[in-house]
Amino acid sequence: MNMITEIKADDVGTSDAAQPNSTRWRKAAWIGIPAAVLLGGLVVANKDEPAVPPPAAPTVTVAAPLVRQVTEWDDYVGRFEASQTVEVRPRVSGQITGIHFADGQVVRKGQLLFTIDPRPFAAALAEARAGLASAQSDLSLARADLSRAESLIADQAVSKSEVDRLRARVQAASAAVAAAQARVRSRALDMEFTRIRAPIGGRASDRRVDAGNLVAAGDAGSLLTTINALDPIHFSFDASEALFLKAKREQGSGQVAEIRLQDESDYRWKGRLDFTDNGIDPRSGSIRGRAVLANPNLFLTPGMFGNMRLGSGGTVSALLVPDAAVRTDQARKVVLVVGRDGTVASKPVTAGPLVDGLRVIRGGLSPQDRVVIAGTQLAQPGAKVQVRFGRVEPVRSQSPSMPTTPAAAQATLAP
Repeated sequence: MNMITEIKADDVGTSDAAQPNSTRWRKAAWIGIPAAVLLGGLVVANKDEPAVPPPAAPTVTVAAPLVRQVTEWDDYVGRFEASQTVEVRPRVSGQITGIHFADGQVVRKGQLLFTIDPRPFAAALAEARAGLASAQSDLSLARADLSRAESLIADQAVSKSEVDRLRARVQAASAAVAAAQARVRSRALDMEFTRIRAPIGGRASDRRVDAGNLVAAGDAGSLLTTINALDPIHFSFDASEALFLKAKREQGSGQVAEIRLQDESDYRWKGRLDFTDNGIDPRSGSIRGRAVLANPNLFLTPGMFGNMRLGSGGTVSALLVPDAAVRTDQARKVVLVVGRDGTVASKPVTAGPLVDGLRVIRGGLSPQDRVVIAGTQLAQPGAKVQVRFGRVEPVRSQSPSMPTTPAAAQATLAP
């Protein structure tokens, strides 16, 4: 009605002033009818258009956690050390006349290494032996005099005081013989010390003196060389108090130790834990430990760094999921699971080490849970999803890569 009124008002002008009223009303009706028809068509069209269907629920891949036996390890960084180290120093002073080993040679225990000029010591030994012979002669004479005096004492041909004096002379001569014998042994030892032998077997360092030099005896004397015993060899490391407590509760000493070198990708060196220190360092909060390894070919050398994983040697049953299925929610780890009705839920879990691309789950998950292993970006907690079933399988690397710094803990699948 308003539209018609507006059209009527517009049609009233000077040019149409002479037109009758009926004509003006017919024009307004013809103009208003198409507008009403158009509006009605729009209303009918909106009523007949079908509603837009809601989007389909996303599809995700789910699988039950893999249940396997695993061996868990704690990782440490340490250094190899010789099981025994000896500094070879002379026990007598003199001139070096011979060197009987090559620098860096593997020597056996008792092998001759150096020779010191023995002539002064041979002369001292001869002098000591002569002194021993003189003391023995004096003892023989004293015993003979005492024997004659004792045979005359019954006839009162000798006084008792004389007999006592002769007996004292025999005792003094006996003591002189013992002292002379000690001097002979001492000079014989000096003579023996002119031939310096390896006190242990192992790899010798280079010689620190050349033939012709004078060397001094004693602890502060001349250093000739050093020898490291390499079979077995020790691996020393520092452990935190937490790892020490864990190892102590599991088994203590005798634990299995596996070590890899800096350029190796697998733990090929096997040993066992044989020593932990008697206290925790209060300054660092760590305790010193040591593993012992066989080294028959002497390949391992003191000073080498290595990564060691230490375990009790036993296996435990563990749940494993792909590492990508574990998400971080602020300070906790979670995995997404799908219920029987297709609803996604978030489960907090306790994550363990990584093994063959799978993450060990120590708690918070059950073997019956349906874990989202693919499409986690499409699944939101509380939303509905469609599921496609998959499998959790270990992912083994085909080609070993260069090793990196290990994590605090690792695990391996049990055979």
